[in-house]
Amino acid sequence: MQKSLFMYIIMLFLIPAALAVSAGAADVELPVNHHPAADVYDGWKLGSQAYTFNRFTFYEALDKIASLGLHWVEAYPGQALSTENPEAKMIHTMSPELQEQVKQQLAVRGLQLLNYGVVNLPNNEAECRQVFDFAKNMGIETIVAEPPEDAFELIDKLCQEYKIKVAIHNHPEPSHYWNPETVLKVCKDRSKWIGACGDTGHWMRSGIHPVEALRKLQGRIISMHLKDLNEFGNKEAHDVVWGTGKADIKAILAELHKQKFAGAFSIEYEYNWDNSLPEIRPSVAYFNTVAAALKPSGWKNLFADDLTNAQCKEGTWTVGEGVLTWHGGDYIWTRDKYGDFILDLEFKVSAGANSGIFFRTGDLANYVHTGIEVQVHETTDGTKYGMCGAIYDCMPPAKTVVKPAGEWNRYTITCKANKIYVVMNGEQIIAMDLNKWTEKGKNPDGTDNKFETAYKDMPRSGYIGFQDHGQPVWFRNIKIKSL
Repeated sequence: MQKSLFMYIIMLFLIPAALAVSAGAADVELPVNHHPAADVYDGWKLGSQAYTFNRFTFYEALDKIASLGLHWVEAYPGQALSTENPEAKMIHTMSPELQEQVKQQLAVRGLQLLNYGVVNLPNNEAECRQVFDFAKNMGIETIVAEPPEDAFELIDKLCQEYKIKVAIHNHPEPSHYWNPETVLKVCKDRSKWIGACGDTGHWMRSGIHPVEALRKLQGRIISMHLKDLNEFGNKEAHDVVWGTGKADIKAILAELHKQKFAGAFSIEYEYNWDNSLPEIRPSVAYFNTVAAALKPSGWKNLFADDLTNAQCKEGTWTVGEGVLTWHGGDYIWTRDKYGDFILDLEFKVSAGANSGIFFRTGDLANYVHTGIEVQVHETTDGTKYGMCGAIYDCMPPAKTVVKPAGEWNRYTITCKANKIYVVMNGEQIIAMDLNKWTEKGKNPDGTDNKFETAYKDMPRSGYIGFQDHGQPVWFRNIKIKSL
């Protein structure tokens, strides 16, 4: 009896623990029905202030931000929304209908509006509430402003009511908040919802070293406008590629990491306004290299820009301006093998083009029968198993959401043991259980497929590759996270 009682007590503890582990594994939030934010530092969000692209409309700015592989946006008041309707502005006074349109435009690009500013927050409750109501409806977490000092009692009350932060921005001297000491003064005795939006470039123009400013503001830093300038202490200094200027971006990020800062960085690149992407792209790469070394989230680029970690014939694929381009003559494969992972990327096809993404490919000499393919296609090859988004010859997509040739589409492919999920352009289109494919050459619905191996017996780890099917195809922002 004692032994039985002992075993019973042990089981009382072990069974719930085992169930908890099992449930935890199943309940881990994976991007099976949405696109992920593939930030490389666990807890930081790198995005862009739309003011970087103020020579363009807000929707054009969103396209540029998305092209960088970023997921977060800070809007500023007054930018024209679109070339079709230039009178409509991105501003907190816009109509509810326009607000919904903006949400849709963000969603189709996989972007989230995180911050809004620099906006006026006067000591007037009605005017402030209009900004806060807008922020709440749009899902904005932080309002960036330079309010008058007598407005902070009102602002703090609204921050706590709406659960929205206000970050005090610093324009250069002689603006009111150019000195961090002034920011600290107005933050004193205020709630955690009040803090600083540190603009590193404007500190430099005011003769303040960014790291010293960050140390003074420790505990009050909510968000950052990150810049690197060609000169220190010169109000005419201009932005340069991060890591090449006088700001010491590496030291800035190290200090924020030391402070356990968990927030948003907005790129605010105020130089070469009409064509700044060639300078912003390497800035993002530099940030990611430094940030990933501090506290890696697990996200990384699938291929190096020089393709040294790829397998393909020379000249068949190239990387330029962040885009992997097919030139014909070979597939491109990873050198590493991947088993359980999240693969996030964008692709674009030419008219009538066909391609595919292979994964868990066990044998490159027999990739068709040892790998799984997600179809990349303009529309369809005439069969449900050949549609864009299909698991080729095995499972059709739940819906057709591919964009026309020449437009960028986004895929998130999640593999976890026997489960495969595909999200395309914000919609889940595949939820597949490999264990249901029990016969070679057969699908669970009784239809035939071409494979010599039952899908349940396919390798659970292998190479990832992009298909050469004879037509132009492009990929960008190809990121992977092993699970």
